[in-house]
Amino acid sequence: MKTFFIKTYGCQMNVYDSMIMSRIAKNLDLEQVNSVDNADLVILNTCHIREKATEKMYSELGQIKAIERKKSKKIITVVAGCVAQAEGDIILERANNVDFVVGPQSLHTLPELLGKVRRLQSKEISLEFEPVEKFDLINQQDYSHDGIVSSFLSIQEGCDKFCTYCVVPYTRGAEYSRPVAEILNESCKMVDAGIKEIILLGQNVNGYHGKNEDGTACDLGNLIKILGRIPRLQRIRYTTSHPSDMHESLYKAHAEEEKLMPYLHLPVQSGSNKILKHMNRKHTVEQYLAIISRLRKYNKSMAFSSDFIVGYPGETDRDFQDTLDLVKEVKFAQAFSFKYSPRPGTPSASYSDQIPEDIKHERLMILQDLLSAQQLEFNRSLIGTSVSVLFDRVHKNKDQIIGRTPYMQNVYLDTTEEYGTLHTIHINEAFLCSLSGNILDPYEINHENLKAKHLS
Repeated sequence: MKTFFIKTYGCQMNVYDSMIMSRIAKNLDLEQVNSVDNADLVILNTCHIREKATEKMYSELGQIKAIERKKSKKIITVVAGCVAQAEGDIILERANNVDFVVGPQSLHTLPELLGKVRRLQSKEISLEFEPVEKFDLINQQDYSHDGIVSSFLSIQEGCDKFCTYCVVPYTRGAEYSRPVAEILNESCKMVDAGIKEIILLGQNVNGYHGKNEDGTACDLGNLIKILGRIPRLQRIRYTTSHPSDMHESLYKAHAEEEKLMPYLHLPVQSGSNKILKHMNRKHTVEQYLAIISRLRKYNKSMAFSSDFIVGYPGETDRDFQDTLDLVKEVKFAQAFSFKYSPRPGTPSASYSDQIPEDIKHERLMILQDLLSAQQLEFNRSLIGTSVSVLFDRVHKNKDQIIGRTPYMQNVYLDTTEEYGTLHTIHINEAFLCSLSGNILDPYEINHENLKAKHLS
């Protein structure tokens, strides 16, 4: 066995876990390839949030089996992630070409499981909730060969909220916050390896409550203040947040910490208090709007994105209109919206007042049209301004690099020489999903700053 391929479904936490599994495989002297066809080991890192993602996984397993038949070779096949945690033995029964199943909190067992499969040709399952052991493995990770400039850093995992539609508490376990010293140590290793932007990651990241070395608790706002002191770290972000976990030190961080980007992904899910209560979201529309208002008061540059679920059981036309009204009031820079998908084992899956698919689809289209219009309006508002852009990706055509503004918009540059750099870009065009502009030279940057001071 010489090569491996990882396919990632779902959220940023899965992207982070795939990064860990990739390093584990490379430490076993395996080379990463970009297709199943060339792989001896395939890992499907799965998502269980929506039924569609689960079915995609089973379809992919069928395709892997077809490749095995065509090439007359055995591909060691691993199912990881939240579907693995939720379905376990069912996966082995439904897809007999799967060799082992590993849950999201058991990634540290991957080398042992792989060794057993290779030696004994056995089927293996590892679904223990062991976040401490998982993070012990993460603390040993080497970033020096990654060549990346922006990276996730998991600081909190699991969820205690138990929203009625969500499987995360069942697949990721209870909330766990890493100690401050561990996070600081890993952050410094990342920066030493050339990483300039760290995205703090958690299912409820603003509910972080890790321990300082003296045993006292540290919240997210104070953690950001600590990380902000790291030399050469240029940007800090965090995702995903829950409205009920916003706190004073986090508001202050958005006002005082220059490295913290003025952009927050804050899921609301619905604009109806009735639906929010049925979802067990633990906040009201009024509380959500108060958070938005307060953050804008602390930092006038703040912009927001969110998540929405349409067609939740019992959602009436009035409830849906309430969601549209909230969107119009907040004016989101970006947002993600989905049709409600009942997940086995969650309370709302058994509710009798399910919404027909055609109504879900109609509402989703209306909401997405509104959100797209707001996104384009926000992007156009930056025309004529100068924004900082971190160029963190090379385009697949290899002749362009792609960067992100503080507000997560893509900016394309017709060169690859500036990869990994932070530039001030004067924006001259705006599209739905990207911006374009020109790099300002130092004189122009100073001139722009003088103009801004004069205008203020």
